[in-house]
Amino acid sequence: MSPRSFVFAAFAATGLLTLAACAGDAVPGAEVPRTLPPYAAFPQTTLTSDELVGQGTVLQQGDAEPQLCLGPIMESFPPQCSGPTILGWDWSLAQYSETAGSVTWGTYAVFGTWDDTAFTQTQPPIPLSLYSPIGSPDPRQDPENAGASDEATLTEIQAALNQPQVLSSETRNGYLWVSVPYDDGTIQTYVDEQYGQDVVIVQSALLPAN
Repeated sequence: MSPRSFVFAAFAATGLLTLAACAGDAVPGAEVPRTLPPYAAFPQTTLTSDELVGQGTVLQQGDAEPQLCLGPIMESFPPQCSGPTILGWDWSLAQYSETAGSVTWGTYAVFGTWDDTAFTQTQPPIPLSLYSPIGSPDPRQDPENAGASDEATLTEIQAALNQPQVLSSETRNGYLWVSVPYDDGTIQTYVDEQYGQDVVIVQSALLPAN
């Protein structure tokens, strides 16, 4: 064997050993496929004309369109946030709003339709202090129903899903919880195919109103 051939063979053998070592470190039940690159867009959900409800901060700066902030709010005065435009918004119908300078805001349950870009209001909003939604906690929040994925695996997936469609994400109780504006089940199915079931929990900020 020539020196050059020997070097090539050694390099190939080293690569095989490295792959074998990586495979041996995989977490059972929580293997992370490498088919989803960072900032890959989620598939588009099916558009619906059904009325939805979202809970969040409505904020308008000056003459700009009001926005429905479904994600994190910066703790400043006035607050700062961003979200989809709300069409048909009327502050005269929104109780308990506040104004500081050119910014007006308030926290509400907002009802309307979603076209994957903007939210069109269909009825007057309800201040969150007066809103009592019907629902129950997700059973996967219970420590007795913890997921099987370890923190390192979930953190790796979280980095891969760091994209504009995600409002917020956190690792908790053995799962990665991901909040998006709206999911009719399409996004959940997609991440299940990528990472396996009961690994990523997709939570829709906009829910059926009825």
